[in-house]
Amino acid sequence: QVHLVESGGGLVEPGGSLTLSCAASGSTADKSPIGWFRQSPGKERDFVAAISWSGDNTLYADSVKGRFTISRLNANNTVYLQMNSLKPEDTAVYSCAAAPFRIAVPYRLYEYKYWGQGTQVTVSS
Repeated sequence: QVHLVESGGGLVEPGGSLTLSCAASGSTADKSPIGWFRQSPGKERDFVAAISWSGDNTLYADSVKGRFTISRLNANNTVYLQMNSLKPEDTAVYSCAAAPFRIAVPYRLYEYKYWGQGTQVTVSS
């Protein structure tokens, strides 16, 4: 069982930066790959980025590659999503999710078992 709580969302101007946090707790939190997904009104939930349980491997959607950075600090079981050069199309509810232990970095929705409640990110002038 893994419990996830996101924080750090808010309103930011285009070109600005924001850092999201995902605090994980539970017996297997430190062995779980963690992913970030986002969903805009009327759209499907999309993969954004993911990181392996060790933090050694990461994966990004093409739309955020070079602008977003995912990292994790296992000492406090927290995963961060640093978002730079934000665009209006990045506006969405961002959710983190945990997958059962594996070596590979998962990116498909069905691979993730536990989900946080989400945090709103709005990019607007």
